[in-house]
Amino acid sequence: VLSFIIFICYIASLATSFMMAPLLEFLLALFLFFAYASKLNEKFKGLYWPLMDFLRCVTAAIIYFAISIAAVSKYNDGASKAAGVFGFIATIVYAIDFYITFNDLVTFLKQGSSDSPEGRKSE
Repeated sequence: VLSFIIFICYIASLATSFMMAPLLEFLLALFLFFAYASKLNEKFKGLYWPLMDFLRCVTAAIIYFAISIAAVSKYNDGASKAAGVFGFIATIVYAIDFYITFNDLVTFLKQGSSDSPEGRKSE
């Protein structure tokens, strides 16, 4: 929802060149939401779903931070300032999601290492 709000703010602002990042993040988050909701992560075991979510959070936090600084410092209209402020809020939200997802990723990788052939040989 926050990515969609930022996308709308960038469309209404002079900083329309930044609108692609929130749009892609919104669509990627929507895809992962539907993938988890429809249990695609259980059907496609070959993909590391927590790792994909982890990388999405890290890149989104970095990109939102960078474009928020540019929008707040370079453009003077209200919509650009609002998009920048919402971008800083999104950076914090994605950093929190990064921390939560990192813990899930560590748990996921520990489960994978116990299923490896080396782990079974030692038992």
